Amino acid sequence: MSVTVAWLAPICAAIGIAMAGYLGSWVLKQEPGPDKMNSISLKIQQGAKAFLLAEYKLLIIFMAVVAIIMAVALSPITALAFITGGVLSAAAGYVGMHVATRANTRTAYAATESVAKALNVSFKSGLTMGLCVASFALMGLSLWLILLVFGVDTYELMHEHIGMVEGFATGASAVALFARVGGSIYTKAADVGADLVGKVEAGIPEDDPRNPATIADNVGDNVGDVAGMGADLFESYTGAILAPTILAVTFASLGGYFSEGDVIWAICVPVIIAACGIITSIIGLFAVRTKEGADLHKALNAGTYLAAGIEICIIFAIFFLWSQNTEVAQPLFLFGSVICGLVAGLAIGKITEYFCSDHNKPVHKIAESAETGPATVIIEGIGTGMLSTIAPICLVALAIIGAYTFGNLAFPNADAAGGIAVGLFGVGLAATGMLSNTAITIGVDAYGPVADNAGGIAEMSGLPEEVRERTDSLDAVGNTTAAIAKGFAISSAGLAAISLFVSYQATMHHALPEFELSLTDPMIVAGIFIGAMMPFMFAALTMGAVSRAAHAMVEEVRRQFREIKGIMEYEAEPEYDKCVAISTSSALKEMMTPGILAIIVPVAIGCFNPAMLGGFLAGAVSTGMLLAIFMSNAGGAWDNAKKYIEQGYHGGKGSEAHKAAVVGDTVGDPFKDTSGPSMNILINLMTIVSLTFSPLFIAIQCMF
Repeated sequence: MSVTVAWLAPICAAIGIAMAGYLGSWVLKQEPGPDKMNSISLKIQQGAKAFLLAEYKLLIIFMAVVAIIMAVALSPITALAFITGGVLSAAAGYVGMHVATRANTRTAYAATESVAKALNVSFKSGLTMGLCVASFALMGLSLWLILLVFGVDTYELMHEHIGMVEGFATGASAVALFARVGGSIYTKAADVGADLVGKVEAGIPEDDPRNPATIADNVGDNVGDVAGMGADLFESYTGAILAPTILAVTFASLGGYFSEGDVIWAICVPVIIAACGIITSIIGLFAVRTKEGADLHKALNAGTYLAAGIEICIIFAIFFLWSQNTEVAQPLFLFGSVICGLVAGLAIGKITEYFCSDHNKPVHKIAESAETGPATVIIEGIGTGMLSTIAPICLVALAIIGAYTFGNLAFPNADAAGGIAVGLFGVGLAATGMLSNTAITIGVDAYGPVADNAGGIAEMSGLPEEVRERTDSLDAVGNTTAAIAKGFAISSAGLAAISLFVSYQATMHHALPEFELSLTDPMIVAGIFIGAMMPFMFAALTMGAVSRAAHAMVEEVRRQFREIKGIMEYEAEPEYDKCVAISTSSALKEMMTPGILAIIVPVAIGCFNPAMLGGFLAGAVSTGMLLAIFMSNAGGAWDNAKKYIEQGYHGGKGSEAHKAAVVGDTVGDPFKDTSGPSMNILINLMTIVSLTFSPLFIAIQCMF
């Protein structure tokens, strides 16, 4: 294989960007509805844009400081790659949010005609976001790899240059963490205020125009679940592509792993798989069709499964071509590694669906527990979330073992010259396979917030009840697809983090032959415990941030109900802008500490003792994955238990069981939308930061 084939990646990325432009323009050409709907949508647009611009101003300062440190401690090119990754991540989130905040009223108006038309508008809006995320990430990453790695003559120089490209992933992860945490604090503060005061105390729907927090709640859906989620998947996707490439370059520089011809294949295959995933995601778009009364989830699954099926065939063809152009390796076994990742990802998605869908027993049991009050709802939900970790973790473990075994079979004559088994290259490819169809995965996720906003606009503008029922049916499926997408992100983050962790170990061993990670070393054991604590500290910080922001929101909503006469009689309009301001200021203030700690802590430990950092990363990855799955699934189950009751079960809306379920959903909101999904970014960010700053750790060790 010639490295010129790697140009397939930016070409496919350009096609994805063009398709995103077409879909976005199509959505914006749809009928937005009457002026009342448009005025509500305009408030949401303005609030979302104002928040993102304020957030990005803080991020510019943060990235400038980190880039200067990188330029001095590492290299100016690493700093430039860092900035590129951050800018493209932010750009993808902004474009997706721009379309989503305009698709909401168009989806609501389409729902006046049919649920099928509403699904078409909302899903195309979501896929616009998905294609932007995948295409921007692949375009930036592949161009950096082509510029610095793929055309380099010597393996040592290749290994040196891949360290610079790691800056791109660090920038993507840093922006993702701030975007996800900041956006999620915003949306959950508003959501809690709208639920606790609006639903429970005032007895009105959260999207009722009399509810002062309703505009902030709808803005939050976009800045948290669209822009934040897009940045989240941007960094997971980047890590999943880069992890096996780093391993391949590391193995090549150590020697004894790959033949000269196999090196080119090994470093190019991950970006080619990702490139093909963009095209198959576009093809999957045409399979998403439905009719009135049909199963919406089945329609969305049709697109996902079609894209996955075609992608599997293409991946097999790639490894078959490799097998025809090698004399030593048996690359077809690597196809098995990729399949391990794909199968694990799909299975984890189905398990997530089982625990979070309102069609299944776990959610029904939570709804039933609501008849005895909010305490039993919370107990049942926590138990459900804990139980939901068993199968996904077992599947990830089996995927690691399977991918590792196939990786070893692919290179039977490879020597473990650096003390690292070559089978771990297969583990990296498993993560690539799991997120190869990221564009359509995000598409079926990002349509959910659009449908949720559409329901809010339908409620506030007084559209007929059947319109809200149609948007609610879309929103209910969106909650499940969002949980499934989080499952993919969490699982792939675990596999990618393992690959990056191994690359860190190999890089340190390459420069410092005495470097070892052994459980008999007390520094490493101490690192494991500190690392295992880190996700809990991070969860505490983010949950506390939501609690403080929500407290301010609840007090403001109560004040308005108390002081503004005529709100409940529709004679006075609530002060929506004050609730928007509370969410904005709280999110911007609270997001900085968790994000900065995620970078400072691993760098500080690495400077003190690089081996201790290895233990730290191992501990953080293990507990981070468990917390992420537990919190995301518990939150999703609580949310759909509330919606299940609202369908008329266990007393329906307004019943005591419904009020108890609302409390459970309120607890679940920061679980599933703030702390839980931030965990996969946290473990990826800390791992890639450790790898990026490894030259600094090596230099410090050599000094002493």
